[in-house]
Amino acid sequence: MKQGLSLRVSQHLALTPQLQQSIRLLQLSTLELAQEVEQMLDENPFLEPNPDEPSRAEVEAAAAAETALREHEREIEFPHDSGAAGDDSFGEADPLPAADAEAPGWEGDGSTEMVADDGEWGGGDGAPRPAGGASDDEVEATDLASSDETLQSHLHRQAASLRLCDEDRCVLDFLIDSLNDDGYLEEPLEALAAELAGTDLEQQEELVHRFTVALRLLQNLDPAGVGARSLAECLSLQLQAVDDAGCPARRAALKIVAQPMELLARRDVRRLAQLCGESEAHLKAAIGLIVRLEPKPGRRFGNVERNIVVPDVLVTKVGRGGQARFRVQLNPDVMPRLRVHDVYATALRTHRGEGHQALQQRLQEARWFIKNIQQRFDTILRVATAIVERQKNFFVHGELAMRPLVLREIADELGLHESTISRVTTAKYMATPYGTFELKYFFGSALGTETGGNASSTAVRALIRQFIAAENLKKPLSDSQISDMLKEQGIECARRTVAKYREALRIAPASLRKAL
Repeated sequence: MKQGLSLRVSQHLALTPQLQQSIRLLQLSTLELAQEVEQMLDENPFLEPNPDEPSRAEVEAAAAAETALREHEREIEFPHDSGAAGDDSFGEADPLPAADAEAPGWEGDGSTEMVADDGEWGGGDGAPRPAGGASDDEVEATDLASSDETLQSHLHRQAASLRLCDEDRCVLDFLIDSLNDDGYLEEPLEALAAELAGTDLEQQEELVHRFTVALRLLQNLDPAGVGARSLAECLSLQLQAVDDAGCPARRAALKIVAQPMELLARRDVRRLAQLCGESEAHLKAAIGLIVRLEPKPGRRFGNVERNIVVPDVLVTKVGRGGQARFRVQLNPDVMPRLRVHDVYATALRTHRGEGHQALQQRLQEARWFIKNIQQRFDTILRVATAIVERQKNFFVHGELAMRPLVLREIADELGLHESTISRVTTAKYMATPYGTFELKYFFGSALGTETGGNASSTAVRALIRQFIAAENLKKPLSDSQISDMLKEQGIECARRTVAKYREALRIAPASLRKAL
């Protein structure tokens, strides 16, 4: 084999640390981004919050621009505002590349225009704040969530009022701490005793006795049903707490929960009548009483903070009637307001000594971080603007007017990769006049219609929900009947597809929706 030298020109994409950080920040949710910002502020001395408020000139300029916009409104649905994102509050951050710099003022194909107001990149503390409270007097949603009483603390407070000896109090506190989030005691008493006593059988028997007495005390605390070891026991405890002890429905309900739960789930009234020895009329009233009980007593003490949704994008309606349009803007309460520390940066430029190279790298990391955060919000704004343009019928008429949309359409329109659109639309939320939705909500597959067009799966699910809401509870609609009703609307949707959509909406089948 003859050896030789040759030249070859090729291109490849290298995932630099800056690009890796940009991708990682793009897929973070709002709360995760807040944690990332706090961590970076603690680690990087060149990064600091920007507490400066907008100057009076900037406020007057913004008011003048808003006045000019109102005076020159054009009679189209979605006017465009060139509100480009200023980067003064980002300190010494490098300017974005040309493709990114155009993000806030992106325009569509000319047929419709959007108002893209991306707020301001300055002022405030370094971590994002939940929407809805700039005043100190207002209580933040996160503060309310974190201040909620837990199930264990609620039970400990009640147990403290009981007159118990030290041993019984310790046993009761141990059982309370052993409850799960739903208020159930999952482990058997014998297993708990063996865990504490080890191999000492005599001590195990004594602990089981104490646990049994403490469990009875626990099950008499509020909320009713707490300390149960099964669903049947939880329902039984709540029924025993009903004031009217002579109620026939209560008596029949206690007999029902003593039977296998599968019969109650299927509402097999005939089989339950045979096992319980009660009339069907009493059983139907008893089932009505059972469905009003709480199967998870600890539900109301759950961690509310995990259910908080802070929108990243705000869509507001401006104008009325034919002049109505929608303004798309970033939520200013979730945007980190950062800048490079001027004093440290100036000192680094004028003094070159030991460790200068490492400090220069930290300064560059701070600039990269600020730039990547700005690029993250610019990309979110571009994607949200494109979604509102494509789904403008939803913002006018509601979810029944949703059109089919896939990630590739937005990716091709914005010149981005489909995976980038997927990262942007995951765990990012948009506040609309109809509620707050995840950006992925606006994407849906297409179902064929008789006219040859397409209907969005989201609109079909909304139509199914509307059909079921208007049904006769004594004769609920089956999946086949809903499929036939959709065909009458010109939408081809098979029964199995209806069942899949119904399960996604968390709607029970017709047999369980039937009113007794």
